[in-house]
Amino acid sequence: MAALPTANQGVRLGWKEPGSLPSSSRLALPRLAAAALASHRISRSKFAVAAITVDDYLPMKSTEVKNRTSADGIKCLRLITAVKTPYLPDGRFDLEAYDSLINTQIDGGAEGVIVGGTTGEGHLMSWDEHIMLIGHTVNCFGTNIKVIGNTGSNSTREAVHATEQGFAVGMHAALHVNPYYGKTSTEGLISHFEAVLPMGPTIIYNVPSRTGQDIPPPVIEAISRYSNMAGVKECVGHERVKCYTDKGITIWSGNDDECHDSRWKYGATGVISVASNLVPGLMHNLMYEGENVMLNEKLLPLMQWLFCQPNPIGLNTALAQLGVVRPVFRLPYVPLPVEKRVEFVRIVEAIGRENFVGEKEVRVLDDDDFVLISRY
Repeated sequence: MAALPTANQGVRLGWKEPGSLPSSSRLALPRLAAAALASHRISRSKFAVAAITVDDYLPMKSTEVKNRTSADGIKCLRLITAVKTPYLPDGRFDLEAYDSLINTQIDGGAEGVIVGGTTGEGHLMSWDEHIMLIGHTVNCFGTNIKVIGNTGSNSTREAVHATEQGFAVGMHAALHVNPYYGKTSTEGLISHFEAVLPMGPTIIYNVPSRTGQDIPPPVIEAISRYSNMAGVKECVGHERVKCYTDKGITIWSGNDDECHDSRWKYGATGVISVASNLVPGLMHNLMYEGENVMLNEKLLPLMQWLFCQPNPIGLNTALAQLGVVRPVFRLPYVPLPVEKRVEFVRIVEAIGRENFVGEKEVRVLDDDDFVLISRY
């Protein structure tokens, strides 16, 4: 077996300030590396995030830290893909398929990826899995695409700890949702975000349909004074987008079916997209080549199909039918019904198979083709 490479040969772990290594991460990160190797059976020669020595935990000069970026380096991104996490039949990550997906995003013109977001099913991962996948993405692709780790939580304590670890393994920015289910007051929202913003560039994610609580403009305006505040992924609609862009706050549309108009009529910087998992090149064109009503209308049936049931059910089904991921679902997600699977094939034919990821012929999968995993 090849010798385990040091982090200097891959991603170099770093901290915001020399000497600021958090004691909690001294213990957590070796466990993460060991868990990654043991539970995912990753080749040591291919997985340098797991290649961690004691020396790699020592404080470093700031000039040695790689993959660091500023909020300005995030604000300029127009196409960010909320990337899918594929699985093996036993429910573990399929890193070979994942790497292929990321390479396809890079080739298609995506400038950033959200790792372990809603689309990537971060809520179905352990934190060990979550941080491992962020680190793997940085290590393999961090020089070619911005890696934005979803390290948000409804617990401020967990959000702080996960964000600390995410930046330790080199992510370029963090994505943070507001505390969900339990919810909190306006003052609590501000305090929650203020706890994580000092760590590094941060995108705030407002999706009231999932969290049960809107992040109102006064909260965003209050935290916009932080230099690490990169912007907002906004799902409320065009009026809210314009409210922020008029104030010079960077906004990404969180709704694929609204992103064209948000970008070209309401001042959004771009989109954090689900559809770009499937058609990254066309989504890049939509964000870069000026108003294109015809292309937008051509893509709308696909965008609407993707959200006919809660995301990522549609995307998981689509990628399986395109043959780029195995048809494996971690419960509680299950594939779309057969009539929707047939409809997807027709959508692909209408848009053109050549515009979609993968090289296999799209096909309608049978119910028996899918594997549903409850324990992994």
